[in-house]
Amino acid sequence: MDKLLQGVQIRINDKLFLKDPESSNLGKKIIQVSIQMINEMGSENFTFKKLGQKIGSNESSIYRYFENKHKLLLYLTSWYWSWLECQLVFATNSIKNPKEKLLKSILIITREIKEDSAFSHINEVLLNKIVINEYSKSYLTKEVDEENKEGYFVIYKRLVARLHDMIKEVDSGYKYPSSLASTILESGLHQHFLKEHFPSLTDCNDNVTPTQYLTHLVFNTLNQNLNG
Repeated sequence: MDKLLQGVQIRINDKLFLKDPESSNLGKKIIQVSIQMINEMGSENFTFKKLGQKIGSNESSIYRYFENKHKLLLYLTSWYWSWLECQLVFATNSIKNPKEKLLKSILIITREIKEDSAFSHINEVLLNKIVINEYSKSYLTKEVDEENKEGYFVIYKRLVARLHDMIKEVDSGYKYPSSLASTILESGLHQHFLKEHFPSLTDCNDNVTPTQYLTHLVFNTLNQNLNG
């Protein structure tokens, strides 16, 4: 998988940045260290001033790449969803059986993330933790409708659409494919969060993974519909 992804370029909405961070060593350093810092301290305590001090650069140089830390968070989460989409496409492209394809997709989306050597300046393990803990902060804002119109969430929505199509291939008569698709994505994050912070609120633990729970939920739902 790593070798296949080495030639892949992750494309992010250019409205999220002022200068493409992939275009320079400084930009890549901003991305690399911001992931480390946001994971350590959370987005609330993270500032461009602290980032500048950490990388030994002026705060103003960071503002040449990103308008604010909200746009940086949107960039990082968009990068994650695009990377995950690439993983999903490569892993399922040759699978013909609809149930096997959906099963594999649930695994890709909800599994514990391992670092991908294809992108040396981005730690996908830490980025996954940021998405689990911080993604909702990127859209639970007053500006969400306008940002949606600007296409800030298009990659996430594209992932939901892919799952929607796979669900319909398994059960063309199922009435709620978009709701079930978005549940897979959101609940995957939420169950990982509960497992880490509120273990009494989930059955996921060291022996039961979010993947197992969501696989059971999805296929039981579809089987009941098919057999109903």
